[in-house]
Amino acid sequence: MPGTVGRVPTPSAPVPPETPPGAVAAGAVLGHPWAETTLGPRDRWDPAVRAVVDVVLAAPVPMCLLYGDDFLLLYNDRYAEVIGPRHPGAIGRPAAEVFADVWHTAGAAEVVERTYRRGEPFLEREAVLPIHHHLGAPGQATFTRCHSPVTDSTGRVAGVLTVLVQTGQVTQQLQSVSDFAAALAGTLTLDDVARVTLRYALGSFDADRVSFVIDEGTNWRTVRRVRGELLDEADERLPPLWRRAVADSATPVVATARSGVPFLVSDGQPLREAAVDRHDEKIRALAALPLRSGVIRGALAIGYQTPHAWTGTERALLAAVVELVGQAAERARRFETQHGTAQLLQRSMLPEHLPAMPRLRIAARYDPGVDGNAAGGDFYDAFTLPTGGLGVVLGDVAGHDVQAAARMGQVRAALRALALSDPRPDAVLGGLDRLVGSLAAEAGTEELFATVVFGLIDLERQQVTLASAGHPAPLIRRGAPDGSATARYVDLPAGPPLGLGGRSRTVTVPFTAGDSLLMFSDGVVERRWQSLSAGLDGLAAAVAGAGSGDPRALCAVASAAVPGATEDDVAVLAVEHALRPSRSARMEVPAEPTAPSRVRHWLTAQLTAWQVPEQVIGAAVLCTSELTTNALLHAGTAARVEIDLSAERLLVSVADSGTRGQVTRARTDTLSSRGRGLGLIEELSDAWGTDPTVRGSTVWFEILVPAAQPGVGGGSSG
Repeated sequence: MPGTVGRVPTPSAPVPPETPPGAVAAGAVLGHPWAETTLGPRDRWDPAVRAVVDVVLAAPVPMCLLYGDDFLLLYNDRYAEVIGPRHPGAIGRPAAEVFADVWHTAGAAEVVERTYRRGEPFLEREAVLPIHHHLGAPGQATFTRCHSPVTDSTGRVAGVLTVLVQTGQVTQQLQSVSDFAAALAGTLTLDDVARVTLRYALGSFDADRVSFVIDEGTNWRTVRRVRGELLDEADERLPPLWRRAVADSATPVVATARSGVPFLVSDGQPLREAAVDRHDEKIRALAALPLRSGVIRGALAIGYQTPHAWTGTERALLAAVVELVGQAAERARRFETQHGTAQLLQRSMLPEHLPAMPRLRIAARYDPGVDGNAAGGDFYDAFTLPTGGLGVVLGDVAGHDVQAAARMGQVRAALRALALSDPRPDAVLGGLDRLVGSLAAEAGTEELFATVVFGLIDLERQQVTLASAGHPAPLIRRGAPDGSATARYVDLPAGPPLGLGGRSRTVTVPFTAGDSLLMFSDGVVERRWQSLSAGLDGLAAAVAGAGSGDPRALCAVASAAVPGATEDDVAVLAVEHALRPSRSARMEVPAEPTAPSRVRHWLTAQLTAWQVPEQVIGAAVLCTSELTTNALLHAGTAARVEIDLSAERLLVSVADSGTRGQVTRARTDTLSSRGRGLGLIEELSDAWGTDPTVRGSTVWFEILVPAAQPGVGGGSSG
């Protein structure tokens, strides 16, 4: 039964393994004892039926005649390949017996019966059927399936003719274009467009090499994938490995992007002059088509290691593909421009560097909401005061536009100025309330809404004094001698938001060595589908369960504490009162191939001098090498490695200052090594994450240090 014929694994009469399944189908049909069936001896067959049988046996496509009321099976070699192990036992037997397991399922017997009883043909354009090639190797193929009534010489319907036509590769490619378009619709950046395009083109065209190029002002950016590359899930989270090409590059894909003229070679050495490795040297057929876009120039190239005739249908398919890619690339270029401007505005109003204090470790994190094109009003700040204390603040000015960001900048600057003259939290928020009220009156609006929580950390008294203007209360994480920890919200009256003329009350709580303070915006805990209390409980549980009180790790934990996407910005600020001062050092990493090796030597020497346990050194060196390599590959600019060693943990961060580029002639091995590198970091570290900065990004990891290790504690170094 076509469409269900491959579901029975046990053959009725198995074919010897060395015999192709369909090699003897015609001979078996002609030699079958038909006299014992309702069809009768061959020499008495109806002429019209005999003619149909002759057509079936000679046909180059899978065909089968289901004869009479019992639907006796007669078929050819190609159909035998489809039914696999059921051949040759299926010849001359009723279809209901051969396909007993599926005969009465939907779309099986009912379709054949209707064609036979009513004389109505049936057509199914896409039927995915199992197919068995030589030696019984199973696979799948897509067929167009047709059932037609067969009449004898008297005009009576004598059976049903089934024809299977395997759908060609180009047809399947056309059918997959809709999936490709849907995948491109979900892309935001050019990295996303390149990743989706390369994956689709390599698979859909069954190509040996695919490359993609887009303009970068005076130069070009290219990226490629080749058949057989080992890629895992972690690789898909990383940006593609872009390479730069000069403006006048002779590479066919660049030349096509530059000129807008398609390039097609069916057999030759199209990449001989521009080959970068053996993959390029083996390419014999290549098609490069320019993107069709008014604001971006680029091209897509498909290559094969064997001669390949580019048919008209295939060229039309390529044209449709590059049309989709061009539209997606244009959207992505606009998004990246808007997104970059908004985020630069947002981050330029946030502190680029937080204070460095011997006994206080400080970290912050800001993530934009769902719409990354808009600047938001969330902000944080930390600064030292003339009294020697530390002022910490986190706030939220309502809105997601340039005006909200500008107001946020005004509030943040005013808060710092007020705190430097009078650091009492209630006095600072009182002054801010008057400022916001004045700004609202000036703008003629009552919709200027801002919330702030401000704290003053006094190390001498080991306490923190807090006041809030409509903002969620901070969390304080306190560690226990047994290594466990608790996290509780400060019992802090929220007070009215700024600008309403209210007064904020202050609360002072202990902040002793080993404690950590966490301030956060409502985007951390608010989700549409659950209550605010559930989000607050989830955050407290996540912070209490963190591996350490390190502020950078706590920021990462807090940002991911409540599952699901948020439509608001996320801002987090954490401060740890360290048990002992930490040691720190940094290294500037040049953008050159030897940089990862130099980092490994430097880090090993530094940690050895600090008497860090060998197992921690080994894991840290491996992870740092991977992060340094990734930073250089993705940004192409100099990077900075920073290490911070406390009694409890080793923190390593690698920061870059760019978003695109290539290390000059760096040996990058394979893409898969990058994915495995991230897997190693997840395995070897106790926590890791990424933090966006004003310029570039920072990737960090933390490894806990076994207790009571010598050489930990003391002044800073490096």
